[in-house]
Amino acid sequence: MNNLSALWSASSVAVIGATERPGALGRKPVDYLIRYGYQGRILPVNPRSSQILGLPAYPSVREAPGPVDLALIMVAADRVPAAVDDCVAAGVPVAIIASSGFAETGAEGAALQAEVVARARAGGLRLVGPNCIGAVGFRHRVLATFSPLFMAESVPFEPGGLAVVSQSGALGFGVASLALERGLRPGWVVSTGNDADVTAIEVLRALAEEPECTGLLAYLETVPDVTALRELAASGKPVALLKSGRSAAGSRAAASHTGALATDDRVLDGALRQYGITRADDVDDLLDIGRAFSGPHRPRGGRIAVVTTSGGSGILAADAIAEQGLTLAPLSEETRRELDGIVPAFGSADNPIDITATVLSDPTLLDRSLDAVARDDTVDLIIGAFCVMAGPDVDKAVTAFGRVADAYGKPVLVARTGADFLAPDAPARLRAAGLPEFPSPARAVRAAAALATAVSGAGAAVPAVPAPDGAVHAVPAADATEPALKRLLAGAGLPVPDGTSVTTASDAVAAVTARGGVAVLKAVVPGLLHKTEAGGVAVGVTADRAAEVFARLAALGGTVLVEAQAPDGVEMIVGVRSTPLGNVLTVGAGGIFAEALDDVACRLLPLRAGDAESMIAELRGARLLDGVRGRPAADTPALVRVLEALSALTADWPAGFELDLNPVRVLADGALVLDAAYTLTKGDRA
Repeated sequence: MNNLSALWSASSVAVIGATERPGALGRKPVDYLIRYGYQGRILPVNPRSSQILGLPAYPSVREAPGPVDLALIMVAADRVPAAVDDCVAAGVPVAIIASSGFAETGAEGAALQAEVVARARAGGLRLVGPNCIGAVGFRHRVLATFSPLFMAESVPFEPGGLAVVSQSGALGFGVASLALERGLRPGWVVSTGNDADVTAIEVLRALAEEPECTGLLAYLETVPDVTALRELAASGKPVALLKSGRSAAGSRAAASHTGALATDDRVLDGALRQYGITRADDVDDLLDIGRAFSGPHRPRGGRIAVVTTSGGSGILAADAIAEQGLTLAPLSEETRRELDGIVPAFGSADNPIDITATVLSDPTLLDRSLDAVARDDTVDLIIGAFCVMAGPDVDKAVTAFGRVADAYGKPVLVARTGADFLAPDAPARLRAAGLPEFPSPARAVRAAAALATAVSGAGAAVPAVPAPDGAVHAVPAADATEPALKRLLAGAGLPVPDGTSVTTASDAVAAVTARGGVAVLKAVVPGLLHKTEAGGVAVGVTADRAAEVFARLAALGGTVLVEAQAPDGVEMIVGVRSTPLGNVLTVGAGGIFAEALDDVACRLLPLRAGDAESMIAELRGARLLDGVRGRPAADTPALVRVLEALSALTADWPAGFELDLNPVRVLADGALVLDAAYTLTKGDRA
């Protein structure tokens, strides 16, 4: 048992501030515990009452018969410190502070919150809250909450495997109520409020240890700690987070292109993707994902077979699969031949497999098609899609889908597009068969993507990609110039053009001549980050123009760098900056047009095997690397090597910097870092 499990499995619960007064918040937890059949000891605490709702009441938790596993503090904010002291004296391991009036109210409340946390930590007491609605464990009927959800005449209390954790109590219990209404069965609901001591991520990690937990759903308002994210991802339980604050995250001012593009919200998206955690778009999406997490089976990857009675549903599913970055399973030749002998000629034996409405007259079509597909090792997950089927036909479909899921251990998600009145018992039958159900193919595919993402996160503990052989790592000086940066990058195994710094016109002519008679000249001026915009870059400079160009660039106030002219290629932006989550690597399309194109992918450092490839695959502009309009394909593996070498170099750089490699030109053979800029910023790692 972990040290937070009392929140959902306590054998004794003290309610500090309990009252019998009708309508009072302090009455609700005692009422709920009694009404819903909690089997542990209920200990109301109120110095002015000897009995509350038929139970003995106690002046303080210290005077209640111990041990007390969990305390729910429901007194005014100014009385909370004394209540915390009492809990410490009574040896209570965990307490929930439902009271408001703390950091959410301003500086004075924040000071009071800090005092309460300090007292609790000194006494070995863990605190949830303050400013939260409490916690519920359905399996043990622990209702340490005043949520109005449980005032309803009938609340389904059959425990399930989903855990709901929310920094917003009202939203968290609202999500739980919708889950119950939609036939999902949460096993745990915990609100953490201000996260003053115990955080929402910490609660999720504790719940992941519960054997009955099949999936974790959370609503967060603050960015979690990256170490906690990694540990949560490594728990093996699928996780979906609904994180608010997308619109405000992009307002950060940044000195570099990378800083402007790698907004805090994008960084969080990248981190979640990296660790196999799905970010939900809204409450409905969160619950759809929860429905998939409730199923008993997990896929090995993201290869999907669609078996449908409707060609339109199959096409919609295929579109959604592409949009979600999944793949239609290619199906083996053996499977294709088998399906050719099963599927009607006017259907489709290719994936998506359309068995047509003929299934209504020959139900064996579905069974035989599903068996053929489920046996195929190229299939990780099956989506069964049907429309406006009714009564016995739905029953037969549910039986077929459920049998195949259990027989082959592969998830089967069902897209049933049609009104409930066509088959009123279908939702209950699908739930009983362990088949997640969705009203459209797109929603089924989105949920399937969450399952596949969770599988990808199983490697959260995979070691970082190693540095190239012979790499030498260092941190740039605060005033590092482009030539100094490129020497550092070259030492770390990153490819840079052959170049030299010059201080006279004659040296410039000689340097251009030594590099084949055509070169690039750049102004090297401290503080000049965007050289192109300032007229500080000249390309295609011949030896006879070198002196003139040198004079113009030197007039900007510094020295001049002469580099070999790079061949044509695809220009990318690559960079690293420190964030509250850690150092983050960004790659994007467009070079100097990167901000206008706004096409980037982010990952926390260090990169693991496969991270660089997945970043590149996320870019809309990735197709440019494959060669378009007659251009040769670019050397994508060389770009991967750049990203991995940069990760090894910068993963441990101290906070407060931005590094731009812009552009990195990816050639037909190899890649080159054409420009580099390093900027110190305010330290921003939490």
